Amino acid sequence: MNKNLKIATIGGGSSYTPELVEGFIRGYEKLPVKELWLVDIEEGREKLKTVSALAQRMVEKAGLPLQIIPTLNRREALEGADFVTTQMRVGLLEARIKDERISIANGMIGQETNGAGGMFKGFRTIPVILDIVKDIQELCPDAYMLNFSNPAGMISEAIVRYTDYKKSIGLCNVPIGMQNGFAKLLGVDRARVRMEIQGSNHFIFATDIFLDGASVFDQVLNAYIDNKDNASMRNIDGIEYSADLIKGLNAIPCPYHNYYFHTQDQLVKQNKEYENNEVRGEVVKKTEDALFELYKDHSLSSKPAQLEQRGGALYSDAACNLINSIYNNTGDIQYVNIKNNGTVTNLPNDCVVEAACVITADGPKAIALGALKPEINGYIQMIKSFEHMAVKAAVEGDRAAAIAALNMNPLCPSDALANQVFDALLEAHRAYLPQF
Repeated sequence: MNKNLKIATIGGGSSYTPELVEGFIRGYEKLPVKELWLVDIEEGREKLKTVSALAQRMVEKAGLPLQIIPTLNRREALEGADFVTTQMRVGLLEARIKDERISIANGMIGQETNGAGGMFKGFRTIPVILDIVKDIQELCPDAYMLNFSNPAGMISEAIVRYTDYKKSIGLCNVPIGMQNGFAKLLGVDRARVRMEIQGSNHFIFATDIFLDGASVFDQVLNAYIDNKDNASMRNIDGIEYSADLIKGLNAIPCPYHNYYFHTQDQLVKQNKEYENNEVRGEVVKKTEDALFELYKDHSLSSKPAQLEQRGGALYSDAACNLINSIYNNTGDIQYVNIKNNGTVTNLPNDCVVEAACVITADGPKAIALGALKPEINGYIQMIKSFEHMAVKAAVEGDRAAAIAALNMNPLCPSDALANQVFDALLEAHRAYLPQF
């Protein structure tokens, strides 16, 4: 077994990186990382310098022989890597803020991974990821790539449909957050809880829950409905779903369904945030600026508690657990974005689903789900149609596919608005969208 693991992290200057480093430190005995290459671009040079210095102090404090190597040379970092992680944001937070503010100004939900904002983030990110995949196939073809960049589902689907690279895995902290929440409802350790989930990234439903292998779904569903203190696990802003909605669906929505089941409430809230210059991207930017001031403190040698405000809770758990399980062939169950290949019988084989998988040295092996539950089938099919056309638009620069995609998304109220928002966002991001 290789005792000199090399991991390359694309987007290494991210504020999330200390979370990842903490995970590698904590799991070093089982996952002996020799080199962690932190890769960024020229615009991120200063952040990369700050983050890598903090990472080095964290490693030194832990007394581990883990080398932190910052670089602006992606190909050098990828050469011979065992694992590649991607956590990048094309256009930086300024691009996210534009996505949100332009959408809200036009009467549409402004959000990083849903609706028009999610689509345009995909447009900016997918071509860059496909270039990274080409480099991986040339420089480290046996490496697994774990993509944490959003929109993770669409990025995974682009790789599946437009490349022959078989070792890409889309990763998100939402499923592990839901698993944590259900474990709290049951009063047990998370390791004893397993979920069945159906859907795509940021649009999943828990359709069964197991405790020590036995289904406890009815018990959890009722506890979830009754537990008024658990709203933050239910959805992003803590707006409760009605008991009848949850009973009728007979499924538990992930947090991002908040935008779909509470659209009007969210629009009212977002309009107030817009007026106060407090859309989510603007809030995150203030948090990130404060984090980097903390990171510059040479006496800091651990991940600061304030990082939890950034929104990436359990990121290191999800990423490090997955790398560890592949490396050690553990056969445990985790929740990732993978090619459907019959996992869901009424979705195309070449689309990507988020599902429970057994993690092996040969990658994730999905647990077959059969058909989507009738109560949620239509909604998921609609979102998959949106994603299918959005991916086509991102890769081929197809405006018609983009407009059709946006019209298929429930957050877009009209064709006229789809065209209006598309044109406004295209103009705002033209420098990052040469395909159009």
